[in-house]
Amino acid sequence: MNANASGPRYFLSYSGVSLPLRLVSPLAASELQNRNTYFRAVYDEADRLVSCEKLVYGEVELTHLYEYRADGVLSRARISMGDDEPTELLFDESGAPLRA
Repeated sequence: MNANASGPRYFLSYSGVSLPLRLVSPLAASELQNRNTYFRAVYDEADRLVSCEKLVYGEVELTHLYEYRADGVLSRARISMGDDEPTELLFDESGAPLRA
């Protein structure tokens, strides 16, 4: 995973139900200290979301990790909630989820 050199970006929420998450309402780092809940995201050089964490009172509650094919289509998502075992989802060449 090649992270964007600009560092993490912060958001208030997300919209939709498809993966990868579509983060909305950007926050400046200076706005975080008065927030109980926000999302911390890392994007690659192609501006694709590769890592997203939901922070609640400073603790990571939810993590999404994404991998993409060379053509930019989502190929894998790994989702962790707290200390639970992560769930891995695979996607076909069109980005549609594969059934287990």
